[in-house]
Amino acid sequence: MSPKKPHKWLVLAVLCLSVFLVVVDNTIVNVALPSLSGQLHASNSALQWIVDAYSLPFAGLLLAGGGLSDRLGRKRVMQVGLLFFAAFSALSAWSHSASQLITARALMGLAAAFIFPATLSILTITFTDARDRAKAYGIWGATSGLAVAFGPLTGGALIEHFWWGSVFLVNLPLVAITMVAGQIVIPESKSEFNRKFDFTGLVLGSSGITLLVLAIIQGPNWGWRSTTTLGLFAGSVALFAGFIVWERRRTEPLLDVRVFAKPAFSAGATSIAASFFCLFGFIFLLTQYFQLVRGYSALSAGVHTLPFAFTSMVVTPLGALLALRIGTRWVVGTGLVLMGVSLVWMGGLPADASFVGPILGSMITMATGFSLITAPSTAAVMGSLSPEQIGAGSAVNNVTRELGGTLGVAVVGSAFSSVFGPQVLHALGTTVPSAVAQRASESMQAALGTVRALPASVGHSIESHIVTSFMNGLHRGCFVAAGAAFFLSLLAFFLLPTKADQPPVTVAAH
Repeated sequence: MSPKKPHKWLVLAVLCLSVFLVVVDNTIVNVALPSLSGQLHASNSALQWIVDAYSLPFAGLLLAGGGLSDRLGRKRVMQVGLLFFAAFSALSAWSHSASQLITARALMGLAAAFIFPATLSILTITFTDARDRAKAYGIWGATSGLAVAFGPLTGGALIEHFWWGSVFLVNLPLVAITMVAGQIVIPESKSEFNRKFDFTGLVLGSSGITLLVLAIIQGPNWGWRSTTTLGLFAGSVALFAGFIVWERRRTEPLLDVRVFAKPAFSAGATSIAASFFCLFGFIFLLTQYFQLVRGYSALSAGVHTLPFAFTSMVVTPLGALLALRIGTRWVVGTGLVLMGVSLVWMGGLPADASFVGPILGSMITMATGFSLITAPSTAAVMGSLSPEQIGAGSAVNNVTRELGGTLGVAVVGSAFSSVFGPQVLHALGTTVPSAVAQRASESMQAALGTVRALPASVGHSIESHIVTSFMNGLHRGCFVAAGAAFFLSLLAFFLLPTKADQPPVTVAAH
């Protein structure tokens, strides 16, 4: 094998390691949420921001990361991003307050935005054969699924033996391995379509995303009809409209919004967003349910997510090949329906439901649905583009993943809070001072701490109501996500291609 042209499967292995590193940080923090709630005194809103602070700049700056990697060199930008990712991981580990951790997590997301887009662009130019590319997309997608599932397991094992900051320090050796392997294996490449960088488009698009997520996360606290919340929603709409108008007028846009006129592109991107919306919202609540309702340790909670990982590992590559045989629309549409079924199933479970049976069944159904969506949808997005649009397609594919996950935590978390908070206040009544009750309504960890400080004769009965409040919030969140999955499955069934498109003409590496 020539050192100038390494085997394509070795390139894919390094790309998958980069993907695993970036995606795992979306979920590894979930099992640490109860610890963070107690040790950093984080409210439920703060917990949502600890999760979303990573995803928000990640989603908002992926277009910038994709654009710069195409211009400056995909390998170079990815390596620099990995270096800063390690530095900000260390900063997260040593945070002393929720606000510091949120800031550090945001910086990690910023660095990740310059790592992730390059992986899909390099994959697309490396694999030219349709069947090999489908397999590569399947493996690439399976890596994301495994990272999502192994995040809680890895985080649980670390928290079991170390302190919560270890879930961030583990990134440092992984980054070192990835950078060394990438330097050896991945050849440098650039797009031959060089364009001026669109800073105005970046500001408009990123600001619109930020205002939208801020409104959704803070809606339960500020009130959905408050002037602030409605103003943020209106501002996000105005910014998105301005972004579309600006991009359509530019000869060299940050994102050619006309690609959304292609049904396969729009439906594929929306399906990816929907899958991550459902999954991230589901995991956000499930890891807290395992620890705070079922009483599992952080490690045990992670172990209980392993069925998701095993299912993803098997089904994702099969989904990519199945789409080539029977058609993308049927595979992706069925995947979204299965995710909706899983969420409805979980939305009807009692607090003491058996793990072996209903909980395990809903998790496997969720994993199967998710795994059927990722690779075929990615192929539909990338297969609908011309060579000069590959960079934009890679960025949009990644933006929809992150934006979907960010909104999943925000929307599902807000649906949960809208039920949980008021019901906790009602359960506590006048048993504790109003200020204490208000703090207790901000998170399950705070509510349990408040109740367990009461005399046993009073606290036991109230704790039962607290658990019921949590389950009612969890059910509401699941039903909201299920509704989104069922609705968007119709888009997949009607707009995605019956057969997978042929890959676009490869852009030569330089």
